Amino acid sequence: MTTDVALNRVDIAAVGALVSAVRDDPSRAATTWAAHVRWQGGFTSESKVRGFDPVPSDEPAALGGGDTAPNPVEQLLGALGNCLAVGYAANATVAGIALDSLEIDVKGDVDLHVFLGLAEGHAGFDSITARVRIKSGAPQADLEALHAKVIASSPVGHTLGAAVPVTIELA
Repeated sequence: MTTDVALNRVDIAAVGALVSAVRDDPSRAATTWAAHVRWQGGFTSESKVRGFDPVPSDEPAALGGGDTAPNPVEQLLGALGNCLAVGYAANATVAGIALDSLEIDVKGDVDLHVFLGLAEGHAGFDSITARVRIKSGAPQADLEALHAKVIASSPVGHTLGAAVPVTIELA
């Protein structure tokens, strides 16, 4: 199999093969992803995904942690930014748009009252904002179409923007 990764270093042949496989057998679109998290003591833990090295997590010192790694809410923001980056790279490549650079800054606001046990209600982000900067020789209209396509198809973006059922069971 020949792989063409010339544009944006995206393996478009692999992406095309997946699109064809799902088109031919729609059941192949149903996927399950998983992570195993192990507490390390204090506010540190690590998540293990597939065969990769564990990813550490900790809280900043101001929240009682050792500040040895990003905390879970920072990791969530990073997951959104990384998902958007994949979407821009894949969709730009399919559209024939060369990306010179892509930067995404993601930030969110969390009121700690509920987390700290000082109130009841919503413990998560009140809002999340992503600011995307693309450098490309493509026309602005093409970049705007690319942006719309990415926003419409981001799994993490859609997960965060919708009321997704979450079940947490004690085993």
